[in-house]
Amino acid sequence: MNAVTYYNYGPPDVLQIEEIEKPTPNENQILVKVIASSINAGDYRVRKADPFIIRLAAGGLLRPKDTRIGGDVAGRVEAVGENVKQFKVGDEVFGCRHGAFAEYVTAREGLLTLKPDDISFEQAAAVPIGALTALQGLRDTGEIKPGQKVLIQGASGGVGIFAVQLAKHFGAEVTAVCSTRNLDMARSLGAEHVIDYTKENFTRSSQRYDLIFAVNGYHPLSAYKRALGPRGMYVCAGGAFSQFVQIILFGPLMSQKGGKKLVSMGIAEVKQEDLIYLAELLKDGQIRPVIDRSYPLDQIVEAFRYVEDTHAQGKVVITLG
Repeated sequence: MNAVTYYNYGPPDVLQIEEIEKPTPNENQILVKVIASSINAGDYRVRKADPFIIRLAAGGLLRPKDTRIGGDVAGRVEAVGENVKQFKVGDEVFGCRHGAFAEYVTAREGLLTLKPDDISFEQAAAVPIGALTALQGLRDTGEIKPGQKVLIQGASGGVGIFAVQLAKHFGAEVTAVCSTRNLDMARSLGAEHVIDYTKENFTRSSQRYDLIFAVNGYHPLSAYKRALGPRGMYVCAGGAFSQFVQIILFGPLMSQKGGKKLVSMGIAEVKQEDLIYLAELLKDGQIRPVIDRSYPLDQIVEAFRYVEDTHAQGKVVITLG
């Protein structure tokens, strides 16, 4: 089967399509014929090994030990192990599995759920990691509540598009921060207020927020703290590596005084119950993916170049037919 692999860290050009052995599911796994996947920030950060510490997670200081790439998957069940109870051959599923930029993947049941019938494979592939990050960051870490004033920084990216919709779903008054060309899209997703970050720094305004969810954080922690209400919370979900260092080193100390909290949500966990929850929201039209562009698998290098050189509106999908 064809799969995207890479044997050196670096730019998109290190990616290649290689013929590898088709996987065989064990007794607890499902074999999925992949029809679509999508690119996440974690994919290119690991491929670039930027920051350097990612090399430890990738398993090799000089070159990656795990040469597969991709995380979001949508496809059709082709075979099931003898212990699999939730799925059968022919089921249309979506979820998360490492190495998803390939014609086939194996996965255990807990990493997948059934795809809603009226959602395409391309739409489903644009959901898992981005929506899981938004859901767990807002609901679990941010403890979002109805009526809160919630600001989403980085509202037009792969996580931000779902954060805006989920915050609205949870009953919040949503402010979306994005660039000029994405303001209308943010409004269409449900944001009551939009801020063009090229013209306005929200941390310097008089408005205060109960929850700031920063998908693309770059302001100093002191600025975020200033923009919070009396018992507000800042949740770091992404951004520059320096942002993670700041929140880990100084977040706990800065949260000790004044009732405001500054925390990191860490990395989203793939939970089947959350995938099922997202599938229901998709089915009911409570959330919807936004796809900027689609590329066939043999244009994987061009797809990564587009994502990394352009602020894509939503997700970039990889189709495998």
